[in-house]
Amino acid sequence: MGALFTKARKRLKTAAKHLNIHKDVIERLKYPKETLAANLVIRMDDGSVKSFKAWRCRYDDTRGPTKGGIRFHPAVNLDEVMTLAFWMTFKCAVTNLPYGGGKGGVSVDVHKLSRTELERLSRAYVQAFSRFIGPDRDIPAPDMYTNGIVMAWMADEYAKMADMPQPGVITGKPIALGGSLGRDDATGRGGYYVLRHLEADLGLVPEKTRVILQGFGNASFHCARLLHADGYKIIGLSDSKSAILDPDGMDPIAVMEHKQKTRGLSGAPSNGRLQEMTNAELLEQECDVLIPGAMESQIILENAPNVKAPVILELANGPVTPAADEILHKNGQIVIPDILANAGGVTVSYFEWVQNKAGYYWSLDEVHQKLRPMMQTEARRVWDVKLEKDIDMRTAAYVHALDRIGSAVEAHGTKAFFAQK
Repeated sequence: MGALFTKARKRLKTAAKHLNIHKDVIERLKYPKETLAANLVIRMDDGSVKSFKAWRCRYDDTRGPTKGGIRFHPAVNLDEVMTLAFWMTFKCAVTNLPYGGGKGGVSVDVHKLSRTELERLSRAYVQAFSRFIGPDRDIPAPDMYTNGIVMAWMADEYAKMADMPQPGVITGKPIALGGSLGRDDATGRGGYYVLRHLEADLGLVPEKTRVILQGFGNASFHCARLLHADGYKIIGLSDSKSAILDPDGMDPIAVMEHKQKTRGLSGAPSNGRLQEMTNAELLEQECDVLIPGAMESQIILENAPNVKAPVILELANGPVTPAADEILHKNGQIVIPDILANAGGVTVSYFEWVQNKAGYYWSLDEVHQKLRPMMQTEARRVWDVKLEKDIDMRTAAYVHALDRIGSAVEAHGTKAFFAQK
């Protein structure tokens, strides 16, 4: 087992201490149900052949088909894929979706591929995992460096192999191919709904709340856009190259337009006091809400004592390590965990799957009207568990999810049932 997966499993053990849960449940969740590795060999544009390592993990399907994205990134490995599938299992349970957790990935730098090479790689992934995935077995979606067109290629390849259209096999597809309205901003919107719902409990007043977002991709942009429209002051933003800070606030839409034109944040429109710094420095600036929305393990043992934000909303997967969690909790800082905060994406992916199965599609307002109460309901339940058991929010979220998973496992019968005479 890798270090990331080992750390993730500690969350399970911690949550179990707060529940009277059967040992069978913990035993079932110790390892993934199944994991498949493959070598994707594709023809490059120059005529050469190149191979890429790929994985797909189905962690647990007690509550339904497994669900999880596919990421294309040079750092992807088995440890990361297993960990992400583990997190997805709990994320789906937190939001009460009829899914288990899955995840996939390819170790590749997409910036070094042409568009035709990217298409070949996407189709090769489906060819390798066609018996692993399926609309009622394991449903992939976009993740890091994959998007709607990649999902379209994958869905098309699966349809060719099944000899019939199967739109429900993949979510995150383009609207014209069975995608759902509202999927583009679902992750950021879900985090926005959670923060707005809990703002009174957290002591936040929009007009007086300064927000820093680390990472300025799709999820962070939409979260920033929605918060800014409600009066929150966006004072810090970053991308993979640099970070910017303006204590007087910035308009995230104007900054995004600048980024798209210049491919960077340097010199972005501001209110006049713009400072440039590193990603690491941005995390340690004074603010009221810090939203890490980039990669895993950004707030770690070494820099956690320097993080000043009283509220941290995790839009990324696993941006706070367990060691950092302990420090933040001791300092009285509240971390709204990823398995709640960024669950808007998988929730709208679930909506897409439901629409594909029904052949009936919803308006954008319907999607928002369904997403908002789901995020608010689960945010309130996690907050109530936190107060009831006097624990941090992450542990409360895992307790809430484990309770649901445990009920599903126990419904099949436990040792106590089978030992009866």
